[in-house]
Amino acid sequence: MKFMIVGKANEETEAGALPSQELVDNMHAYNESLAKAGVLLAAEGLYPSSQGVQIAYSGGKATVIDGPFAEAKELIAGFWLIQVKSREEAIEWALRLPVPPGHDGIGLDVWRVFDASDVPDDSMPAEELEREEALRERLVVDQSGD
Repeated sequence: MKFMIVGKANEETEAGALPSQELVDNMHAYNESLAKAGVLLAAEGLYPSSQGVQIAYSGGKATVIDGPFAEAKELIAGFWLIQVKSREEAIEWALRLPVPPGHDGIGLDVWRVFDASDVPDDSMPAEELEREEALRERLVVDQSGD
């Protein structure tokens, strides 16, 4: 099972403030422990929302809205994509994430990632299954640099 651990933003991350060296070191150690356990698929921090856009749809038309966006607590500052055996294991990993002092109220979301393998084979036409499998194989090759 794949899960995404989403780290929430706050006023500091939205201001583009860099974390302390201690937090950077703690995050590196956490990411290394995920990698050593063989569960880490991806981990990235995000720039403040001032560097992003939102795309809103109305009447079938898209509107691009430049950041920054209002509620920092509703934004994300980074994520980890992990592959584990259960929801409980994903939660255990999330609970190990280092939290900087003074950051009460900032939380994490842990979401299960819907995977094509979650769809019963008989519910999808064989041709669609083949296309999905070919796409995933290409992604693995592209990520490995081969």
